[in-house]
Amino acid sequence: PAATALPSTDLASLGLAPQPATPSAQDRQLAFLNQTPDKRTVSPDRVAAPASANVLQAGAVISAALITGIRSDLPGQITAQVTENVYDSPTGKILLVPQGTRVIGQYDSGVGFGQRRVLLVWNRMIFPNGRSIVLERQPGADAEGYAGLEDGVDYHWGELFKAAALSTLLSVGAESGSSSGESDIVRALRNGASNSISQTGQQIVQRQLNIAPTLTIRPGFPVRVIVTRDLVLEPYGG
Repeated sequence: PAATALPSTDLASLGLAPQPATPSAQDRQLAFLNQTPDKRTVSPDRVAAPASANVLQAGAVISAALITGIRSDLPGQITAQVTENVYDSPTGKILLVPQGTRVIGQYDSGVGFGQRRVLLVWNRMIFPNGRSIVLERQPGADAEGYAGLEDGVDYHWGELFKAAALSTLLSVGAESGSSSGESDIVRALRNGASNSISQTGQQIVQRQLNIAPTLTIRPGFPVRVIVTRDLVLEPYGG
């Protein structure tokens, strides 16, 4: 009789296919060292003149202080006020951004567990004379220049401990009340109820673990606007 062909085994469908190796830190370092070298010796770019005499060039820093506070539970807008006069970049003599100028921005409310800093950007600057300029999402930093702001952090440990205590009480209550003389049906019902109560307690704890920390920045906190693109402004004359 003819031999019966055995069905081929698809290892990938069974989840048994070999997984690609994850590169180690040393592999990544070797790859960095072995990158193709750039053999160009002359840059094609040339020195460019300032766009204007009244320019605030990239790299300039505008000092300000928050007027509105930040709480990361919900997204929102923020307002800050410039605390020091800012002069042009080429000469440092022309007043471009006077003290008292308002800066409007927004912050990122997406916070991961362990995060301590709030990311923010600036969208518009309004001068005391009513004129304004769009900032196109210039990044915000703290007084030392680090990206984002760090002030208060609430990890909600109290709620987590309460959930853990409730889960423990539910588990203890589910395990108590057993009797050696109970029937199989009663024992099965009790085990089912015990498992259900235990899972409920675990879900309560897991829900608390999924709550992101709340980051708060108080009004008056010092902040910086980091200029990343040349801003052509006007001499401020009040």
